[in-house]
Amino acid sequence: MLIILDEETLLKVVGDRNVVKKQNATIYDVANRVGVSLATVSRVVNGNKNVRDSTKEKVLKAIDELGYQPNAVARGLASKKSTTIGIVMPDVTNLYYAELTRGINDVANMYHYDVLLTNTDDDPVRDVLAINSLESKQVDGIIFMGNELDQGVMKTIDALNIPVVLAGCVDAQKKLPSVNIDYINAFYEITASLLRHGHENVALVMGSLDEAINRDYRLAGYTKALNEVGRQIDEKFLFTTGRDYQKTLELAPKVVASGATAMIVYDDVVAVALLNYLHDHHFDIPGQMELVTSNDTNYSIISRPQLTSIAQPKYDIGAVAMRMLTKLMNNEDLKEQAVKLPHAIVQRQTTHELS
Repeated sequence: MLIILDEETLLKVVGDRNVVKKQNATIYDVANRVGVSLATVSRVVNGNKNVRDSTKEKVLKAIDELGYQPNAVARGLASKKSTTIGIVMPDVTNLYYAELTRGINDVANMYHYDVLLTNTDDDPVRDVLAINSLESKQVDGIIFMGNELDQGVMKTIDALNIPVVLAGCVDAQKKLPSVNIDYINAFYEITASLLRHGHENVALVMGSLDEAINRDYRLAGYTKALNEVGRQIDEKFLFTTGRDYQKTLELAPKVVASGATAMIVYDDVVAVALLNYLHDHHFDIPGQMELVTSNDTNYSIISRPQLTSIAQPKYDIGAVAMRMLTKLMNNEDLKEQAVKLPHAIVQRQTTHELS
C-alpha cells in the first residue's frame, strides 16, 4: 500500500524542515534558488575565491537545503571540463597494467580527476571502440596502455580534440607523448649478460612481431647484443605468444626443444608458465636453464624459484603519464615528449650471478 504524506505531515514526522531535501537536485536548482549563474555555483563548489562571501553563503545554504550533490560535470561547468580522464587498458587482470593504473589513479586524485577504466583484451578494434566511448563521455584526456597503435587506433586518436598520453606503450611514429623504460637497452643488457656467461643459445619469448614494442624494441635490443659478439639472429630461438598461461604451457615444449639454455621472457605470466613447465619436467634451474622475465610484478617474487627480472618503475610510469596529461589538459607545454624512466636488473634464483 502506498501512502503519500503532505509536507506539513512529513515535517511533523521528521521534526526538522532542514532535513526535507529535494530529490535529485541539480546545479540549475541551486542557481535558480539563489538567483545566480551556473558558473557562480560551480565556482563555489570548486572553492574558487572569486565569489563574494555573501553570495557564497547563499549558495552553500541552497546546496544544503536542496540536498544538491555536485558531480564531475557540475564541478567542471566553469572551466568547460568534466574533470574526468579515461584509461584504455589491454588487460585489467594483468599485474603490470594494474600497477601502472595505481600510479595514474593516485596522481589523478591529487589533481581532483575521476578515472574511467576500459578493458580491451588487447584488441585494436576494441581499442577504437573504447576511445570513442570515452570521448562520448566527455573525458578531458586519455591514457592509452595498449600494445599496438595500429592505423585504426592512430586515426581515431588523431581525430580527438583531447590529449592522449601513452603509458608503457610505444609510438613508432613518435607523434604522441609517452612514458616507458628504454626497452632496447634493457633487452640488450640482459641478452649481453647471458651471452657473457657462456650461453650460446638464448631464446627470446615475446608478443606478436606485428607490434612495434616487440619488433622494434625488445627484438632490437636482443639483436644488438648478438651482433656485438659477431652473431646473427637464429629464428628457431624466437617465440611469440600472448599473455596466456595455458597457451604458454603449450608453447613450452617447443622452447625446450630449440636447444636454448637461457630464455628472456616479456611478461611475468608467460614466465611463470614456462617456469612451472620446467619444474614439472624436472629441469634444474638455473643449472640447465636460466630464465629472466621483464615486468617484475609480484609474480616474480611469489614464484618458486623467484624470477630474475628486468625491473620497471611501474607505478612511476603511470604517475608520470598522468602528470603529463594534466599539463596537456591545462594547455601547458611538455619539456619532454618521450620520457624514459630508469630500469634495473633484479637478480633472483632463476639465473646465476649476472654482470
